[in-house]
Amino acid sequence: MSAKQEFLTGEHALAWDDPEVARLYRHRLEYPAALFDLLLDLIGRERPVVLDAGAGTGAIARHLAPRVERVDAVDPALPMIEAGRVLPGGADPRLRWIHAPAETATLDGPYGLITTSQSLHWMDWQIVLPRFAAALAPGARLAIIDDPEEPGPWHEELRAIIARYSIMRTYHHQYALIPELERLGLFVREGEQYVPPVTVTQPVDDYVASFHARSSLARHRIGAAAAARFDAEVRALVGDRRVVERGIGGRIVYGRPVDRP
Repeated sequence: MSAKQEFLTGEHALAWDDPEVARLYRHRLEYPAALFDLLLDLIGRERPVVLDAGAGTGAIARHLAPRVERVDAVDPALPMIEAGRVLPGGADPRLRWIHAPAETATLDGPYGLITTSQSLHWMDWQIVLPRFAAALAPGARLAIIDDPEEPGPWHEELRAIIARYSIMRTYHHQYALIPELERLGLFVREGEQYVPPVTVTQPVDDYVASFHARSSLARHRIGAAAAARFDAEVRALVGDRRVVERGIGGRIVYGRPVDRP
């Protein structure tokens, strides 16, 4: 049986249906450009078609579409798809948006690569991993992607603020799920790739807003009054800065999903 934690199920997975969360998602940092070169190396040459499952606003799909034959970007939250369509690359004819959960979406494989970007932990693993296995071309892989951020000068203080306001009281990092997928016999890890962090600057207003594009800190979930207090504490933390420097990297764990564990 799966040991999936309660905070990854039920109402916690529904925050992405909120239009404001989708609108604010543009303030979350972009992946480094080098990450897409690594993904291209993982795509089967005979089948340059990608499934991006849990695509959100297309942080992966919009950047891969110009470099492959087709990307199917699947997401259950229509506001996220609508936001993604108007972002750079969102209208590329090689990008096909599909409004559906990965558990039930009509898949048009075989795919030369399947990607999940900070989304697999929300899915029903017992359903999607076998679906992915069946949808992949022979020898093709699943790539699980994350964007680890370098700790900033106020890292510990920020964690304390987030802990006070987050509706999720248990810390979670999506890579904690990979050993669980392996234990369940749903995933066979083949390797990992890392992208060194790059430094980007972000206006303070956008930096503060980016936290409300998280399920645990969405304004409609923690309440307007709590959101205002959170914003004030983060602004006090960064002081009189007009911009914030952030170091964003990339990590890819790739391997084979298992059809029948």
